[in-house]
Amino acid sequence: MTLVPMRVHIVDPPAYTPPYDRSLCAALARAGADVELVTTRFGRGGVPDPDGYRVNETFYRRASAHPPGSAARRGLVAAEHVRDMLRYRRHGSVDADVVHFQWLTAPRLDAGLLPRGRTLVQTPHGLLRAEAWSGPTARPVRRLLGRMDALVALSEYGAGVIRREVTGIDPSRVRVIPHGALDYLTRLPREQPLPPEMAGAEGPVVLFFGLIRPYKGVDVLLEAFRSIQGAELWIVGRPFGVALADLAEAARACRATVRLVPRFVEDEEVPAFFRRADLVVLPHRDAEQSGVLYTALAFGKAVVMSDVGGFGEVAAIGAGRLVPPGDSEALADAISELLTDAAARERLAAASRAAAAGPFSWDAVAAQTLALYRELLAA
Repeated sequence: MTLVPMRVHIVDPPAYTPPYDRSLCAALARAGADVELVTTRFGRGGVPDPDGYRVNETFYRRASAHPPGSAARRGLVAAEHVRDMLRYRRHGSVDADVVHFQWLTAPRLDAGLLPRGRTLVQTPHGLLRAEAWSGPTARPVRRLLGRMDALVALSEYGAGVIRREVTGIDPSRVRVIPHGALDYLTRLPREQPLPPEMAGAEGPVVLFFGLIRPYKGVDVLLEAFRSIQGAELWIVGRPFGVALADLAEAARACRATVRLVPRFVEDEEVPAFFRRADLVVLPHRDAEQSGVLYTALAFGKAVVMSDVGGFGEVAAIGAGRLVPPGDSEALADAISELLTDAAARERLAAASRAAAAGPFSWDAVAAQTLALYRELLAA
C-alpha cells in the first residue's frame, strides 16, 4: 500500500518573508510532505529557488507588476485582495490537507475569507509585538487568530501573548515552534563582494542589518556609539518610518566611523556583510523574533540584543548577550566589552553555530511542524 504524502500549502499573500517561507517549504518537503507555496511575486530581488516544493504566485498579479512601496502597487493590492482570497478559498485550497498562513494583510476582512473545510494554521509574524494590541487592528486580529485550528508562535513569549490576548482560545492550540536559522544564505551559489563604500575597514565591525523601523532602536545604537572608539558601525537596510537625514546627523555625532547603506540588500549581497562583521546588534524596543537574529546565528556571529520578546530565549542557550531595551549606556558597555574580549566573542559565536545546527535547524523546525499537522488532522 502506497502512502499519500500530506498536502501542505504555505500561504504568504504579500510575500513578506520569502526566506522564512521558502526555508520552511524546503524542510517540510525533505521530511516527505507535498508542499506548495502560495504567494505573490517578490518585487525586491531574488529569492531562494524552489527545493522540492512548488510555487504558485497566484496573489496580486496586477499589483506585482509595479514597484514595491509604490502607490499603484498599494492600491492594486487593496483592490485584488478580496478577489484573490475568495479564489484561493474556492479553488486554490481544495487539494490541501493543511493551509498554513504566514501573513494575512487585511485582518478586518480575512476572518471571513478563510478556506472552509480545511485545517487552518497561522504563524502570526509581526502581530505579537506589544504595540499590536493597543491599536484599532487589535480586535480584528483577535477574531482572525481565533478562527485558526492552531497558532504557531516563534517563542514562548509569543505564545504567552497569544494566550493572554486572544480571549477564549484553547491553550493547546498554541504551539511554540522556533524560527529556523537562515543558513541557505551561507551556501549561495554566488556571493557579491562588499560594495565599494564599505571598503577599507581595518578594525572591528559592528553590524545593524535589516529594515530600519522605529521600534528597532537604531537611535539607541547611535547614541551608544557616541562613546565607542576603535570600531566601525555599519547600518545596512532600508529606512521605513525613520528619516535618513536624522540617521546621518546622528552618525556624524559619533566618535567612531559610521557607514550607512540605506537600501534593500539582496540575498547575494548579504553574506559579505555578515562574514565581515565581528558583532551583530539588535537594539530593539519591541519584538517577538527577528529574521536578522537567525541570519546572525546561521553565520555563527556573536550577538548583542535587547531583552525583549523571545530574544531572551535565544540568549538563554548562550547564543547572545542581553541588554535592557532603550538603555544606550548598557548597550555601549556590552559592545565595548565584547570588542575587547575575543574569547567572550568566540564563546557567543560557538553557541550561535550550535544553535543553528541544533534546535534552530530547519529539519528540527519541520519535524515539529509536521507533528502539529498530524495531530490536527487526526483530530
